[in-house]
Amino acid sequence: MADDSTTTNDIAKLTFEQALDQLEQIVNSLERGDVSLDESIKTYERGEALKKHCATLLQAAEDKVEKIRIGADGTAKGSEPLDG
Repeated sequence: MADDSTTTNDIAKLTFEQALDQLEQIVNSLERGDVSLDESIKTYERGEALKKHCATLLQAAEDKVEKIRIGADGTAKGSEPLDG
C-alpha cells in the first residue's frame, strides 16, 4: 500500500462519486472479513480518508447552493447566493 502522502494525494484527485464508490467497496470488504488484520487496519484508514474527502466535497457543494427568492405571488423570482 502507498505511503500516507501518496494516499492523500490520490484521494484528493477523486470525484465525490469515485470516493463514495471506493468507500462502499471498503465497507463491503471489511464486513466480509476476508482480509488480514494488518490489511484491515490499512483499509480502514483509507476509508476514513475517503469519508473525510466526501464530507469536504459535500460541504463545498452545499456552499454553492443558491436559495430561491419567492415573490409575493409564491412564484420563483430568481436566486441569490446562499449567504446573501
